[in-house]
Amino acid sequence: MKTILLSIGLLALCFAGIAIKIILKKDGEFSGTCASNNPLLNKEGESCSFCGASPDEKCKKPVEQSVA
Repeated sequence: MKTILLSIGLLALCFAGIAIKIILKKDGEFSGTCASNNPLLNKEGESCSFCGASPDEKCKKPVEQSVA
């Protein structure tokens, strides 16, 4: 029972940490949104299939404008 409660507590702590990071980040976005820019995932050096950025460029994904 102790182990289950400890696991649930650690998971809650992790989720809280991620939530705090999203709140504190500008526009709530994580940096490096193009997974294909990761050298471990893209060994051939292909451009991103989502936004077209090459591995040495930042993500070209258009920033969504929030209507407020």
